Amino acid sequence: MGASLMARNIFNQPPRNETESGAPSPTPPKAAKLPGSVGGLRDSLREITANSIRDIEPNQIDMDGLRDRLVLEDSSIDELAESIRKHGQQVPIMVRPSAQPDRYRIIYGRRRLAAIRKVGGTVKAIVRTLDDDASLIAQGQENNLRLDPSFIEKSLFIKEMQESGYKPGVIQDALGLTRQGVSNHRVVIEQLPDGLVQLIGPAHGIGRRQWGDLAALSVKVDLVDIAKEALAALPDDTPSSEKFQAVYSACSSKARSDKKPPNRGLTSVINDENGSSLGTLTIDEKAIALKVTKKDNPEFGQWLEEHAEATLLQLFVQWRNERGSGS
Repeated sequence: MGASLMARNIFNQPPRNETESGAPSPTPPKAAKLPGSVGGLRDSLREITANSIRDIEPNQIDMDGLRDRLVLEDSSIDELAESIRKHGQQVPIMVRPSAQPDRYRIIYGRRRLAAIRKVGGTVKAIVRTLDDDASLIAQGQENNLRLDPSFIEKSLFIKEMQESGYKPGVIQDALGLTRQGVSNHRVVIEQLPDGLVQLIGPAHGIGRRQWGDLAALSVKVDLVDIAKEALAALPDDTPSSEKFQAVYSACSSKARSDKKPPNRGLTSVINDENGSSLGTLTIDEKAIALKVTKKDNPEFGQWLEEHAEATLLQLFVQWRNERGSGS
């Protein structure tokens, strides 16, 4: 069975909000006919057990898998813990058996697990025996349904999945993205320096274009240094999206101020022995220009027009001879 097909059947979609009333009602397994062998009976019992919700001690669950969010231990964990304290855990987490006896590896529900560890008591968990691909798909899809991760969180998750060797199809299924969608996220994250995203945070509401504009500035200024300076001036409780705006504004301003003005060249006036102007000589990085105004020197201007090509050729021959004699 392919990973993408498994992703549609391996877990029941939870309610969107933790505090929604009503206990969860996982879809019960279809009644199976009595198998004709002990092995078949064992498989049926295993399937029934896999679809049940168990009460598990939090210390039996390991925080496994790739991180899909930038912020876990934040004020929202305290709010979720208080909600669970008042109303109980309304939505189960999902775990899979560990190689060690009586231990489990979390698939999704990291925030709920962190909150219950604050409250105390057991955690309601659906136990599934899944391979790494199916586990990752379940994690990504459940996270998308419950709290849509920000653009940059998805980008980091994609980068971690690719670096961990997951196949493109698994990554696409985990986040519900097309191949082009995955590429769009990866292009941006690859341009951003290490540590910048951690300084800013998830920045919900900041999309691909804005992150792309910030990434483009990395070739002009040091984004991390400027970000640290800009964020140091903000209150600690500044929302992540506002941190992004402050960093982008500071980096844009720095890039504009560091931009060198165009070199307009050095212009000097050439005078004759009496001090009268003959013309101007302009030298810049690209050219040497001699300008004679016919209005001021009509006769000389006419003569130079007639002899300019021959004079330039003569100067070239002179330069070549001097170069040859000096070698």
